[in-house]
Amino acid sequence: MKMNAYVAGVGMVPFGKHLDKTLKSLAGQAIELALNDAGLDKRQLQAAWMGNAAAGVVTGQEMIRGQVVLRSMGIGRIPVVNVENACASSSTAFQQACAMVSAGYYDIVLACGYEKLFHQDKARSLGAFSSAVDVEDPEGELNVVKKLAEAAGEPFDAAGAGQSRSVFMDIYAMMAKKHMKLYGTTIEQYAMVASKNSYHGSLNARAQFRDVLTVEQVLGARPIIDPLTLPMCSPIGDGAAAVILVSERKARQLGLRNPVRVAASELVSGWDFEHAEDSVGAYAAGLAYEAAGIGPQDLSCVELHDASAPSEIQAYEYLGLCSRGEGGALVESGATRLGGRIPVNTSGGLLRKGHPVGASGCAQIVELTEQLQGRAGARQVHGARVGLAHNGGGAIGLDAAATVVSVLVQEALT
Repeated sequence: MKMNAYVAGVGMVPFGKHLDKTLKSLAGQAIELALNDAGLDKRQLQAAWMGNAAAGVVTGQEMIRGQVVLRSMGIGRIPVVNVENACASSSTAFQQACAMVSAGYYDIVLACGYEKLFHQDKARSLGAFSSAVDVEDPEGELNVVKKLAEAAGEPFDAAGAGQSRSVFMDIYAMMAKKHMKLYGTTIEQYAMVASKNSYHGSLNARAQFRDVLTVEQVLGARPIIDPLTLPMCSPIGDGAAAVILVSERKARQLGLRNPVRVAASELVSGWDFEHAEDSVGAYAAGLAYEAAGIGPQDLSCVELHDASAPSEIQAYEYLGLCSRGEGGALVESGATRLGGRIPVNTSGGLLRKGHPVGASGCAQIVELTEQLQGRAGARQVHGARVGLAHNGGGAIGLDAAATVVSVLVQEALT
């Protein structure tokens, strides 16, 4: 969908383990930071889209999550839309907010993602992920893994899935094995993704993990499920990120400096593929490129959904950063590292920045905005002008249930 909304301000709290903080306090802090960045007062907000995935399971807060956060800040009256769409919750909130601004309904709105996943009861945290599949399937979440195992020609072993680890790691492991068989991708190349993102994360003060890992350290880390080791899997976390969006008219009134425009944002759902080469990510990316009037060759940097290291390599391919089967070679070439042709996940990605699922989509927009405005510090991509965010969520069939791809551009208001 072609958009015409501008990012006026962004805010994000450090991702990590925040057992001493409430969901309201995390979200409120991110929103205050975004308002301050925009130079706006909370009373100027006209509507809010609040993205959260797991509060009902982890904290028990259901139904009015956004209103609870905003009322605690003294924000009332305005329309508040609560958005739940698995790991794509706040990218969906962002997409919907952009659409309403672009359509002319509002001049100043908020998109926010917030999540608390750490809990004293680990089973409750894992349970949040177990519900992001079709639970009316007689075999539940494990049927997704079984189908992927059949597609990959791999034996199916459910031991530990959903108990000692998120069932999504089993899903990613089967996808990884299929890619290895089809294209010769190696476990070393998967480790290169984790190592690269650890370097990027070391430069990000808001990242959950900031230690730099070598490929050898990634390979030697604790196994989770073959071929994945711990650093190849995104961690759970707590955190929040917020974005203030304004219309072109309001952007001119505010005199935005280094304005970042949302040129396109596409929200799509999975479907029953007719062809093996189809994917939700490729479909969403194609729509976004067409709406923005660009191609992958025009991108300066990318924030993509690296819920696992193999996920990043596969995303390279369906986002068009390389040809099918060449994702492993792309990371090995150094092209996706800072200083390379197309830096990917300069924030550290989900692997190192962390993955508080409801917050991850807006956090990608925070990173891209700062990159396009030259505010990314030690991880700045030189001359960044066009950024792409890719965020997927849930699993139905053999792919994501929901995916959002957005394109942001830095351009002067004429």
